[in-house]
Amino acid sequence: MREAFHRDLATLNAELAAMGPLATIAISRATQALLEADLVLAEAVISADAELDERAARCAEHAFALLALQSPVATDLRLVVAAIKIAEKLARMGDLARHVAALARRRHPDPVLPPELACRFAVLGRLAAEASGRVEQALSAPSGENFSEQDQADDALDGLREDILAQLLGADPPYPIQVGVDVALLARFYERFADQAVTTTRTLDFAVTGRQPARADHPSPANGQRPTPPAD
Repeated sequence: MREAFHRDLATLNAELAAMGPLATIAISRATQALLEADLVLAEAVISADAELDERAARCAEHAFALLALQSPVATDLRLVVAAIKIAEKLARMGDLARHVAALARRRHPDPVLPPELACRFAVLGRLAAEASGRVEQALSAPSGENFSEQDQADDALDGLREDILAQLLGADPPYPIQVGVDVALLARFYERFADQAVTTTRTLDFAVTGRQPARADHPSPANGQRPTPPAD
């Protein structure tokens, strides 16, 4: 019985690992569509999002079946419950990439970004794709030691978002309202994409070790149960 359970768990983990590259591809292509005002690529990102949603639903269904039929405990239970949350987060990453592509499609044939902000969004897109790549690595080889690197890298993305917003608000003359709204939304989409990656990595590390990983600037209390806000 336990051998069958672990085979099913390995299958579930493989299903999750297969979702990781799809999220990375989605944000990379969405960024390219945004920067190049590429309508065809934007449409491709939007269409491809359905596959991530379908895979997430299958992973959740598989995980719930394991919970109902196998009654896992300890580490196995954490891994199955984590799979449900991780599938949801990966689907959300796909949704956020789709939002970027949808905005590129909505403004086509005009570019969404002012030329002076395009280079910053190119870096923002690269950092988001790297965050997703670290999720791929953690899913392929879970070690319980992936969160720290992911969390530190997220600080750079957050700082870039703040710089973009400061440049947006400090422009003289001011940007048109539509441009300002678009830029602020896009910056938020990238920030939330990376936040999902951080939460996913934290969840996986906890599932492997049974300890909630702490941010470097916010160490956990003695009991190791530091509460962490959800990334929506």
